[in-house]
Amino acid sequence: MERKIALVLGATGGIGGAVARRLKAGGWHVRALHRAPERVADQHGFEWHAGDAMVARDVAAAAEGVALIVHAVNPPGYRDWDRLVLPMLDNTIAAARANRARILFPGTVYNYGPDAFPAIAEDAPQHPDTRKGAIRVEMERRLRAFADSKAGSVLIVRAGDFFGPGALNTWFAQLAPAGKRPAAVTYPGRRGVGHQWAYLPDVAETMVRLLETDGLDAFASFHMEGLWDADGTQMTDAICRALGDPAVPVRKTPWWIMRLMAPFVPTIREVMEMKYLWDQPVRMTNAGLVAMLGHEPRTPLDDAVRTTLKRMGCV
Repeated sequence: MERKIALVLGATGGIGGAVARRLKAGGWHVRALHRAPERVADQHGFEWHAGDAMVARDVAAAAEGVALIVHAVNPPGYRDWDRLVLPMLDNTIAAARANRARILFPGTVYNYGPDAFPAIAEDAPQHPDTRKGAIRVEMERRLRAFADSKAGSVLIVRAGDFFGPGALNTWFAQLAPAGKRPAAVTYPGRRGVGHQWAYLPDVAETMVRLLETDGLDAFASFHMEGLWDADGTQMTDAICRALGDPAVPVRKTPWWIMRLMAPFVPTIREVMEMKYLWDQPVRMTNAGLVAMLGHEPRTPLDDAVRTTLKRMGCV
């Protein structure tokens, strides 16, 4: 890429912030969109633009002259996906088309259904059983149509559950809530069931390395293996080690209470839809990523967990 100018949508969030900082460190000029840029103008050396990802003209103005748009914006708390996410993506696609830019899109495992489990290859069919999964499939269909039109290109990098500095509204935050040393660790899964995690700095590093690799297809999609907890105990054990107390109790998430609350609390209802990812091992495999990069960037689990808990104020 000759123009190393990127617009990051969602730069104050976990994945958007991590990618924006990594781009900046790699010599990119980073623009970011915010409804109140005066609140964040001194953060990270980004060029902040006033605007809303739901407003097409705001995105278009901020994207003028860019080579890359990072679409890392989502409604908080899983809510209003059906109403918000597709218009936001359409605004990004229109801005990328106007600049013949590449779109970097953080993908999810939601796109896949039981026919792709338990080991999901990068070319696996996308037949989700959930409403959010169907929306994610439609998002990627629109991205592929954009790439096929030859008006720009798309890079999708799919990873497990995020944790790391800046990742707040995540499953990891349910294990060890921010702001104090936890008296217990609460784990949503069952012992013996594997779960896939992704450390944000590793995800950002992987994305930027791919962006700067020659030979990407116009529509390229990769999976990260991340940190695979094979039996559901490795993450909780790492948290206990970081806390310096192997005797910290590990409790189960009270799903039955959440099920009772779901009809009355929209966020819990949305979370319950994704419970299937804790009931069975679902693991994305990274053969294509390794073939492209040679290896996947991977921080040791204990280092990643300790850094995350420090930033959360838990240790």
